[in-house]
Amino acid sequence: MRHRSVFLWTGAAVVLAACGEAEVGTEAPTALPVTAPIFVERAVEAGLDFVHRNGAAGDYNYPELLVGGGALLDIDEDGLLDVYLVQSGPVPGAGGEGNSATSGGTAREASSSGAGGAADGPGNRLYRNLGEGVFEDTTERAGVGDTGYGAGATAADYDRDGWVDLYVLNVGANRLYRNLGDGVFEDTTERAGVGDPSWSSGAVFFDYDGDLDLDLFVANYVVWSADRERPCLGPNGLRNYCNPAEYPPAPDTLYRNEGNGLFVDVSEAAGIREVAGPGLGVVAADFDGDGLVDLYVANDQAVNHLWLNQGDGAFREDALARGAALNELGQPEAGMGVAVADPDGDGDLDLFLTHLSGETNTFYRNDGAGFFLDATDELRLGGVSQPYTGFGASWFDYDGDGILDLFVANGKVTPGDTAAFDYREPNQLFRGLASGSYEDASTAAGAAFELLEVSRGAAFGDLDNDGDVDILVVNNEGPARLLRNEVGNAAPWLIVDLCGGGILDRSAIGSRVTVRGGGRSWTRDVRPAQSFAAANDPRVHFAFGDIPGVDHIEVRWSHGGVTERSGVPVNSILRLLAPGGAAPAEGVCRDAD
Repeated sequence: MRHRSVFLWTGAAVVLAACGEAEVGTEAPTALPVTAPIFVERAVEAGLDFVHRNGAAGDYNYPELLVGGGALLDIDEDGLLDVYLVQSGPVPGAGGEGNSATSGGTAREASSSGAGGAADGPGNRLYRNLGEGVFEDTTERAGVGDTGYGAGATAADYDRDGWVDLYVLNVGANRLYRNLGDGVFEDTTERAGVGDPSWSSGAVFFDYDGDLDLDLFVANYVVWSADRERPCLGPNGLRNYCNPAEYPPAPDTLYRNEGNGLFVDVSEAAGIREVAGPGLGVVAADFDGDGLVDLYVANDQAVNHLWLNQGDGAFREDALARGAALNELGQPEAGMGVAVADPDGDGDLDLFLTHLSGETNTFYRNDGAGFFLDATDELRLGGVSQPYTGFGASWFDYDGDGILDLFVANGKVTPGDTAAFDYREPNQLFRGLASGSYEDASTAAGAAFELLEVSRGAAFGDLDNDGDVDILVVNNEGPARLLRNEVGNAAPWLIVDLCGGGILDRSAIGSRVTVRGGGRSWTRDVRPAQSFAAANDPRVHFAFGDIPGVDHIEVRWSHGGVTERSGVPVNSILRLLAPGGAAPAEGVCRDAD
């Protein structure tokens, strides 16, 4: 039976208005002592008893190595983020079931340390956030327990009815679940026409043609089937997984939303099929400042792709010319996760990519016109990442000082030069400094960063509405981890929750929020789809360090409207409705219970 009294979250008392404006207030939090851990792992206590299984049975089927993802989304509009976790094994077309030692015994160790009896059976799992730090498995009622070989997920309100929908990525046909608004979803994959049959690794909903309907881009990895496998040897001379170069890259897919619940595959017409790469991570953003949403795809051991939106329904791939295809040595790297933000506050969007051990993670600095420079070593992010293999990652302000930090989920894909098949690694936390560089804060982050696991997906959001950002980590062949932030709300904070009101999708994806106070400014975009195989909190989080208040807020909505507010109190959640919007459905943006 699940514990419901151990994990008590403090935080905001929610008071939301009917899709207009409202605030969620709290008393100013007390600063934690410097000796306190930054993050505390609370998954099992919270009721998140999920354990991922990759289905490995000793045959070294390649998908076993890379899968593990999930999503943070508010399925019922109660102001609390719910959790969706994607299950994988058994491998489609493979001969047997069971688990090899590919994860170095991680799952067995987790079981012996309190994860016994966990939800590790077939099918994905949906956990509803009940508040007070407790989650409840509502998969069966919701109807979202897809049993495909899961690789990841993303979420967005694709039909503009005010309820967030769910798109599941598989090795095989993907699934689209439409939210009916009562805690139940319906499988609309066939009707919508978005069941991409490839090995899909990442996806993003975005409006590329300006018609206010969210289109869908699916990043596909390699062309794989069990009968394509052949014996491969690792660096230790023992049987191992094959290199991704052994498989043809799978072409990506662009679906245009027709606005009636149907999508059309426009990959050829848009130019997306002109080149293919083994894509793992994808983000959508306006990288060159022309007002059009572009795409960036991180490819594995191949040149990355920067698809520039031409404004006529077509995209042009230009990563090499713009400095975002290779590292500073002119080499392709093993692109896994990708994050985008404006960490240096210069008004343009920079890129951060995670890579294989022996390489480094890469920071691409944008010059403002969509040309990039590899600034990894300058910002001290090179050497500290070289021993590890990174997957999920994102910028967020974990300590509330007003400067964006970085988290990276690590886990090997090769066993090294020993006979032991141990893929476990520690995750890493990098603190952003006023100078623009970063320092490794992992050893001071708490016992959660001493765990050795095979981490893949990572999703970021304020699951307890206390004003700081928590992290959901999805491990391959191991338990999900909920890293609760213990320190980030010690400084003034603000969460801005945008409501599209039927004009836009529920979260107004692509909108930009700028907050000014104390002579400084911070800009964040609504961009839930980034990291690796994951969807994040669509709300926008700000923290202000030693600045006590907010002078002005400006929202530039993705449909072109502008909203401005002054005198907004800190330590609150502010909900804003798009100009001209209205509550698109009964209960959407309603007062919370």
